[in-house]
Amino acid sequence: MTFYIETYRISYIISLQKDKPMGITTKQANFLLPEDLLKELKESVPKREQSKVVAEALRKELKRLKLQNVIHTSFGAWKDKDHPELKGGTEAYIRRLRKSRRI
Repeated sequence: MTFYIETYRISYIISLQKDKPMGITTKQANFLLPEDLLKELKESVPKREQSKVVAEALRKELKRLKLQNVIHTSFGAWKDKDHPELKGGTEAYIRRLRKSRRI
């Protein structure tokens, strides 16, 4: 079974906004969105704020993808043999650190 999602080519010109620091440049972006998503965006967000909402959502997703990549690539980097001070658990280690620094 094959499903087709209608998409619309949309173009956003993101302008400088009052709440953004000076010097942020913006460029026009062209991309496709599923019809239902575009409809929901238009119904939910005022026209002058749609670019800001799309930019914030994209920024969040890119941050999530970067974090996911870091987690994936660093898996296995921690070796218990390299940290014998934590053998008794992090709570005991922190307690020892705090106790040793009391005056």
